[in-house]
Amino acid sequence: MLINARLPLPRKVLLRLRSILLVVMLTVLALPLGGLYFFRIYENELVQQTELELISQAAVLAATFRQAVRDQADGHDYGYVLFTGDLGKAYLSPAREVSPESQDYQPVTPRVDLIAPIDLPRPEARPSIHATDTLAQNVGVRMKRIMQDMQQTTLSGVRLLDMNGTVIAGREEVGLSLAHIAEVKQALKGQYASTIRQRVSDEPPPPLYSISRGTNIRVFAAFPVIEAGRLQGVIYLSRTPTNIIKHLYEVKETVALATLSLLVLAVLLVLFVSSTISRPIRELLRQTERVRNGEQREIAPLQHPVTQEMAQLSDSFVGMSHALAERSDYLRRFATHVSHEFKTPLTSMQGALELLRDHLDSMTVERSGHFINNLLADTQRLKLLVNRLLELARADALEPSKQTSTLTEMLKAVQNRYQERGLALQIPQGLPEYRLAIAPDALESIFSNLFDNSVQHGATSTALTAQVRPQVLEVHVQDNGEGISPANRDKIFTPFFTTKRSNGGTGLGLEIIASLLKAYGGSIRLGESAAGAAFVLELPLDKT
Repeated sequence: MLINARLPLPRKVLLRLRSILLVVMLTVLALPLGGLYFFRIYENELVQQTELELISQAAVLAATFRQAVRDQADGHDYGYVLFTGDLGKAYLSPAREVSPESQDYQPVTPRVDLIAPIDLPRPEARPSIHATDTLAQNVGVRMKRIMQDMQQTTLSGVRLLDMNGTVIAGREEVGLSLAHIAEVKQALKGQYASTIRQRVSDEPPPPLYSISRGTNIRVFAAFPVIEAGRLQGVIYLSRTPTNIIKHLYEVKETVALATLSLLVLAVLLVLFVSSTISRPIRELLRQTERVRNGEQREIAPLQHPVTQEMAQLSDSFVGMSHALAERSDYLRRFATHVSHEFKTPLTSMQGALELLRDHLDSMTVERSGHFINNLLADTQRLKLLVNRLLELARADALEPSKQTSTLTEMLKAVQNRYQERGLALQIPQGLPEYRLAIAPDALESIFSNLFDNSVQHGATSTALTAQVRPQVLEVHVQDNGEGISPANRDKIFTPFFTTKRSNGGTGLGLEIIASLLKAYGGSIRLGESAAGAAFVLELPLDKT
C-alpha cells in the first residue's frame, strides 16, 4: 500500500516573495528620489549660506555706518525714532546716554527658503521725493571706498540707503529711491528683511547648470541701521548663490564617497535578491540533478527558504520526490510479487506439458486427465490473477469523481447477493445517513472485496457499526470467520499474501480496497477482535 507522506518544514517566520520584490523596487525608486531630495536640501543650504554671508557683511557695514554717523553728529542722536515699527518725525536731537550693558543681543538668522515662491526681479529704482541731508551724503561719501574694497572680495551688490530709502552710496542708482521695494520698505520700519528674486542675466546659463534652481536666482537682504532706537539707514545687499554643480565639483571627494555608497547599496540589493531567490532555486536544481544522476534518493527540504513561496516550492519538491521514490519502491516490490505469483502456475504448467509430451502415449487416461485438470486449474488461476491485477491497476489510477453515496443504500443493494452466498449482513437500525464523498461504484467495490474476503474465510455473518468523526465516517466491520492469526497480522496488507490460495484467493482484495480509499482520501486498518476478523474504515464525508 502506497502512503504519501510530506516532510514538514520547520516553523519559521518567512517573508513573501512579493514583499521582497516590493522592498527592492521601493529601494531602487528611493535612490533617485533621495538624490533629488538631497540635491534640493543641499541647494537650499547654499542659498541660506549666501544669506548668512550677506547678514555678516551687512552687520559690519551697519557698524561702520553708525560709527560714521557718530563722528559727524556732534553729540546728537541721528535718525527717525522707531515706535513699534512706525517712524517718528524727528531725526536729529541731543544724544542720550546708552549703557552697553542695556543693549540686548539680537542675532539675525537666515530666513529665505527655496520651497517658498520666488519673487519677480527687483523693481527699478525711482526718483526720490525726499532730499538727502548733508550728514547722510557725507556718510555715503566716506563709506563708498569701503564698499568698493569689500565688493572686490565678496562679489556682493551693495546699496547704502538713508533713512528715507534713497541710495547714498553704491556703484549705481545713487540719488534714486528704493523705498518702494518690499524688503526695503520692511527694513525702513526697523525690521530685517530678505527675499529670493529671479535673476536677470545677459548671458545664458550653461546647459548642465539648468537643472539647478539656484543658478537663476539672487538673494536680497535689507539690513536696518539702528542706533539708540533710531533708524539711520539701510544696508541693501544682493548676491547670486554658489552654483550647486560647481560646488559639488569643489567637494568631489565627498561626492565620490556618496557615489561609492550608492554602489555598495546596489551590490547589497543584488546580494539580498540572490540570497532570497536565486540561492534557494540553485539549491533545488543541484538536488534535482543529484537525484537524476542517482547520487541522492530524495530531495531534502531547504534549510533556509527565506520566503513563503520558496518554502512552499521546497515542500512541493520534497513531497514529489518522496512520492516518486515510494512509487518506485512500490513498483519494484509489486513486480517481485507479480513475478512470483505468475512463476508458480507457469512452472507447474510447464512441468505438466513436458510430462504429457514425453509420456502421453504410455499414460493411463486417469493420469493424463489429472495433468490436464492441473493445467486447467493453473490457467484459471492465471486468468483470475490477471483480472485482479487489472482491477488493482484501475484502483491505483482512479481519478476521484464528484459523485456521492450513502452507506445504507450501498449495503441494501448488496445484501441479497451475499445472503445467497451464505453471508448475512447485520445492518443496525439508525445507521448514519451522511453523504459520503465516494462514488457509488467505488464504495460498492470496497465493501464487496471486504465481504468476499469474509466469505473465503468461512464467515456466515458480518456486523457493521458506524460513528461520525471529524470530516470522516468511521465504519467498523466484524465477521465471525476464521480470523487472522497474530503471525499474519503484519502481512495481510502485503500484495499477493493469502492463506486461501487453494480456494481462489489472490491476496489483492485488501490492496484494491486500500487503493480505492486512498484515491478518495479514506483509509483502512486492521481492528482488534477476539474472534473473526475486524477492520476499521474511514470514509470521507461530503462537505457540500
